[in-house]
Amino acid sequence: MIFDPSALKELGLWPLWRWRGAPDAAPSAPPVETGRGGAPCEGQGAIEALGWAGLGEAVAACSACPLHAGRQQAVLGVGDRQGDWLFIGEAPGAEEDQRGEPFVGQAGKLLDHMLAALKLRRGDNVYIANVLKCRPPQNRNPLPEEIAHCAPYLMRQIALISPKVIVTLGRFAAQTVLQTTDRVGSLRGRVHRCGDIPVIVTYHPAYLLRNLPDKARAWEDLCLARQVLEAG
Repeated sequence: MIFDPSALKELGLWPLWRWRGAPDAAPSAPPVETGRGGAPCEGQGAIEALGWAGLGEAVAACSACPLHAGRQQAVLGVGDRQGDWLFIGEAPGAEEDQRGEPFVGQAGKLLDHMLAALKLRRGDNVYIANVLKCRPPQNRNPLPEEIAHCAPYLMRQIALISPKVIVTLGRFAAQTVLQTTDRVGSLRGRVHRCGDIPVIVTYHPAYLLRNLPDKARAWEDLCLARQVLEAG
């Protein structure tokens, strides 16, 4: 696979990182580490029986935690509901709360560049979601009880999409999907699993905007995700 240098320049990675596989060579499957996240992927209660229409209605009407009182709208997710790729972030921000779509601010622009570096684009074989469906006040970190209420919605999305690979963006996405308390730094660089679906852990784009040197590590993670998908 040959990548477009212009996309990598947008990430600030060219010429530091280049795809090392031969263009016509079939990638070998990387070693797989089974995560501890099988149970959450099964969903909870009635949510696990919902289709997309019912899930959207349930999220829009959800009042299970106090976040619903301050939202403009719930943000279910966006993209190809049969896509091979599923990217999972943390929670909606102010712009996402207004527009009803995840990752539309500066972090969203960086995510779009990350997708472009993989020859992907939003909505085309890609679905994007967050752990929380409502914006936390002042964009604070999600609380455990908020994650507990929202996680079944996310797990139902995973089941409905049945992606070939999941990329978690940031600590809260990784910890929710894998049901672990480990941090991103100790989880990245390996292949985990959510049920039968491989999971790659990387940094949240908002973090990368503040910590530019870690863009190179994020690119490594994206290359690993590509390798996993092509080997599957």
